[in-house]
Amino acid sequence: MEFYRITYSVQKRIARITLNWPEKNNALDDQMVSELIQAFVQTQRDTQVSAVILRAEGDSFCSGVDPSYIQRISKYDFSQNLQDSSNLMKLFQQIYTLRKPVIALVQGAALAGGCGLASVCDFIIASHETASFGYTEAQIGFIPAIVLIFLVRRIGEGRARELALKGSIINAEKAFEIGLINQTAPAIELEKAGVRLANELITKNSGTSMGLIKELLARVHGMATNDALEYASHLNALTRMTDDCKKGMEAFLNSKSNEW
Repeated sequence: MEFYRITYSVQKRIARITLNWPEKNNALDDQMVSELIQAFVQTQRDTQVSAVILRAEGDSFCSGVDPSYIQRISKYDFSQNLQDSSNLMKLFQQIYTLRKPVIALVQGAALAGGCGLASVCDFIIASHETASFGYTEAQIGFIPAIVLIFLVRRIGEGRARELALKGSIINAEKAFEIGLINQTAPAIELEKAGVRLANELITKNSGTSMGLIKELLARVHGMATNDALEYASHLNALTRMTDDCKKGMEAFLNSKSNEW
């Protein structure tokens, strides 16, 4: 697929997906969502990719939905709105369940759907000087419906309620305080921080194990305790049969370091 809203590259086992519509503050529209879906499909299929960095060109990470797109969807009927909503759901679910760690690098504004895009990633590293976050949908009579499912898992219902109901925009320091982001860094060092984390993950940890951890986290939330434990027990047993686990156990028993 040829990309117009994003760029895609792979270097040293790290895929970089870059929002590349800076003149519109990397806003979301149907084409941006479609291209992101295709890019993340590509990362899942590419055996040379072990981690993904989601980043953006320009001064903003993603300002939310593009105003011209809002104007267009305001004329949609229910069926069209449902299809459009389903595409966004597909993107968020795809990132959340991707069998590889995803790191968002946020500079400038990450608002509404843009904040949601960052929130579904496994890690968020934000510029401590410029990054801002907010779920401002209620201010225009909308709701952050899809991302709230993931946001509650990330920061808990109390914090999610506060962000969604107040629609406040918070800085990187506050976002770190409430657990929305994992780390701050100077804007000039944001890329280095992301690569450093990606390399740490893919050299110290088994890719198979990280994928299974993400599957476990995605599936057990909301299960009854007994069902969750039953599922976890089965996954535990299956993991022991994987090549990575056998390799890791052998290295551990022989006091050797693993090379993942």
